[in-house]
Parts: sequence; structure tokens; C-alpha cells
Amino acid sequence: MQESSTVYNLRSLSLPKLYGATLKLFRGLLTTPATRPLLLGSLLENGGIPKLRRIKLDEAPTFYPIGLGSSPATRVEAVSEPPAGKGNKPVAGPWSTIGEFTAAYRDKRTTPTEVAERFIAARDESQRRAIPLNAFIASYNEDIRAQAAESTQRIAEGRPRGPLEGVPIAVKDEVDMRPYPTTVGTSFLGGQPVARDAEAVARLRAAGALLVGKTNMHEIGIYPNGSNVHYGRVANPRDPLRDSGGSSSGSAAAVGSGLVPAALGADGGGSIRIPSALCGLVGLKPGFGRISERGAAPLCWSVAHLGPIANSAEDAALLYSIMAGPDPEEPLTSGRGEVLAGEWRQTRLEGLRIGVDRAWSNHADAEMTAAHDALIEGLKSLGASIIPIAIPELDEMRIAHAVTILAEMATAMSRWPEQAARFADSTRMSLTLGSAMTSFDYLQAQKMRTRAMAIFSRIYEEVDLILSPGTAIPAPLVPQAALSNGWSDLGTDTELMRYAFPANLTGLPAIVFPSGLSRDGLPLSVQAMSDWGDEHLLLRLAYASLRILPAAKGA
Repeated sequence: MQESSTVYNLRSLSLPKLYGATLKLFRGLLTTPATRPLLLGSLLENGGIPKLRRIKLDEAPTFYPIGLGSSPATRVEAVSEPPAGKGNKPVAGPWSTIGEFTAAYRDKRTTPTEVAERFIAARDESQRRAIPLNAFIASYNEDIRAQAAESTQRIAEGRPRGPLEGVPIAVKDEVDMRPYPTTVGTSFLGGQPVARDAEAVARLRAAGALLVGKTNMHEIGIYPNGSNVHYGRVANPRDPLRDSGGSSSGSAAAVGSGLVPAALGADGGGSIRIPSALCGLVGLKPGFGRISERGAAPLCWSVAHLGPIANSAEDAALLYSIMAGPDPEEPLTSGRGEVLAGEWRQTRLEGLRIGVDRAWSNHADAEMTAAHDALIEGLKSLGASIIPIAIPELDEMRIAHAVTILAEMATAMSRWPEQAARFADSTRMSLTLGSAMTSFDYLQAQKMRTRAMAIFSRIYEEVDLILSPGTAIPAPLVPQAALSNGWSDLGTDTELMRYAFPANLTGLPAIVFPSGLSRDGLPLSVQAMSDWGDEHLLLRLAYASLRILPAAKGA
């Protein structure tokens, strides 16, 4: 193994923003055999692919980032708690958290049938705005009402299914859910309704969830923004002129707008955490294999994670505890230990060692860094220890993640070559780039994954969590000229993904939660990463921060 360099080597990219006729022209040149070589070389160079090819790696490749689990388990109950952010005003009723819904049912202040009607009205109203929210690709009134009627009867008879009984929950349209098709944000997939729920959805349904529809997403989840040329751009609930983030954009918008208290997202490169950060929410990406991927679209199988987006740490923990755990039909979930170890509902943080790489955390917008630093001071007051660390080879990890996710997505979509022209221009560009990855590139990336996992294992001998901003910038403005055919802005994508990719490459658990507001009233956020199996520490940090730290509560 080569010695790791401790020099911080990530950099910001200044690349042209492409949309409208320029985007279409560039896509045409890139996908035309005669002109593709003229552009492909510079794109690969900008992405750092030649750099990865030159590295001498002695490590064996790791194809799935499976870490070790922990024990024993903690049972999570639904309890009422204030929402994480003042901006997430409920519109489908006066309840923002799962606990508030269950308390309202228990006290007979409402029923799931009444909640279903409020949801339907609020969802429809969100589409009549000057800039529609576009949170859902599909939401069937008849199915919602039928579920609600059954839930209302179960509650009346004193036999609720579980802690989500009658609580409206939305599901990203990357994950199978009856009676909907799964489009993955495309115009050609999902011709028929699925016959079976994905395992994660089946567990939500078994816990009593009122499943209200399939949420919008960036086409095949290939970009970290809220663009979708087929189903409409997802607006940010805080400011509809701003990007919602992606690719779980509709799930975040549904929670952030108050349509639902929580939703299911999917994260291959920050796709839970980025929209959660931009919309002022709690987004948990569990460790690899913690939640079964069975029934989720096979888009990027070695970096893919399902997880919750919610208004509070409590609700994120509840959904996670319901969905996580071994699936007999999914071998990658077996032997992973208990899903939630240790007591995490604590407002003191004594004994918690938090690592901060200053070069990394300072590589962000000034307001984002200031909120991050203010939160650190608050964490110290709660008893946490802040320990300086240096994470080596972050750029090499970034390149390895990019090679992995693009190659896997290009392979997944190669099943439908006749549909290539139906992808958005930006999607076709990225798939073309992914198709250019060689077997050597992919194996180098998996060797780098092995190396990255070893790097973080050494760091976690000294610290329990690694803290950083959630994204390097707040929610960016969406170019209005890009609304018809989307956009490509790799420079901004790099800023949004700066802190996200290591957890996908290595399979480490990570969480984002609000840390304040910018001068423009936009959510600021922090991210914490833990060692494998330590999701309870992430939830402990978010729980304490959101309950008692002014910087976080102000979001």
C-alpha cells in the first residue's frame, strides 16, 4: 500500500453552465460518433479519470462496502416532538411529526380518512401555484382513500398495525410500491403497476403507513438537482426559484412543504442528504446494506442506500428502525448486527469524540462554514470533544465514486438502447461518460474503495463522528431558461456533493440536519458520518442539536 498524502486535494470546478440550445448542441456532439472523441477526452480529464488510472494501488478491489454491525438494538417509539424547522409548516393538517399524527388519532381529534382528504386537497393546491411544487410523479386518490378507510377502522377497533398507523408517508419513484408503476423519473420505464412492494415499503406498510404516492426525482437519479423534464422541476419549498436538490427531490419537497411528515429517499451520491440539506430537513443515509434494496431500481448497486427524510431526528430514527434489518431474500443485508445500537435520545454529548478536518469543512460558502463552526461551539457546551483530523486522498475517493456510479448507471441503462433518445440531454451526457469507463477504470475505483475504507477505519480509532457542512453552498437559483429541457452545471454539482461522496463509496452511515439560515433565509446544514454500525451516534448528535442548539433550531 502506498503511503497516504495528508494534503487536502479537493478543488472547486469552474465549468460552463449548459442549458437550452447550448445543452442540446453539446449533447449532440458528445453522442455523435464522429465528434465524441473531441469532447470525451476533456470531460474525462476534468473528472480526474486519468489521475485514477495513474495511481499504483496494491489493494484488492472491494465491490460492496460491507462494514461490521453493532448490538444491542434499541426499540424506537413514535413520540410527539416539535418539528426541526420553523419553515416546514404543515399544510395537510396541524401536525408536522409522526408522533403528532399518532397523538391526534389516539385523542380522537382526527382520523386517517380526514387526513387523507386534507392531503389530497393540499397536494392539488401545491400544483396550482404560479411555480408548482411537482413533488409527486403519481398519487392515486382512490388508493389513498381506501388505505385511509381501512386505517380508520383499525384505529377505531383498537388494533393498529404499528407505530405508523394512518401516518401519510411518500415514497421515491425509484422504489416499488403497489399499485404504482416505477418510472425512475423516466418517460419509458414503468409501463405497468408493480406486483409487489419493495421490502422497505412492505415494512412501512406493515407498520400502518398511509402510503400517499410516488415522488418526483431527477431522471434515473443521475444528478444532485431537482430537474426532471418529463414530470416538471421540483421546487424548493423554502423558495420556489431555488433548487430543491436531488435526486430525492420530490421526497424532500413533500416533507419540506408539510404534505407529509416523512418520506423514503434513495442515496447513491448524496441523493437523500443533498435535498434534505437544501430544504432544511433531517436526512439519514444508513450504512450499506442496513436497509434492503430489494425492489429498488438497480441503478448503482454498490453505492446505493435507501433511507428516511423527515422533519425530526425522532422520525428519521423511527422510519429507519422499521425499514432496517436483515432481509432473507437480500444477501447483502445478512449478518449486519442490530440496526440501532445504544441509547441515542440524549441532550448531553459527554464522551462523544467529533473529528473535524478544517481544510475540508472550510471549503464551503462563508455562511455555511460559519454555521458549522457555531454548531461546533454548541457541541462543546454539550460535552462533546472536538478533535482535529486530516482525511487524506479525498480527491481520489471522489474520482473513484464518480467512476463507480457512472459506470454502474450506464450499465443499468444499457438494457434499453432503443430508448436512449428519450433521456433528457443532461442524462444522456452522463450516461455517455459512464459508457466510456473501462474495466481497468472500474477495478481501479474498487481498489480505491478498499483503500478509502481502510483510511476511515484508522480515523475512527480516534473519533466517533466526522463533522462537516452538509453541502458547500445553500440552495442555488435555477436558471429560468433551463426549465424546458433541464441543465448541466457540473461546477455547482461538485459544490453540492463535496461532503456526500465518501459515505457512498465506503458505505459509511451519514446524516444531515439544519444548522441555521443564510441571510437570504435559506437552510444551512451540517453532515455527520459515523463508523459502520453506529447510526445511533448520528441520531444522538442530531437529536441533541435540533432540540437545544439555537443555531439548529432557527432553521
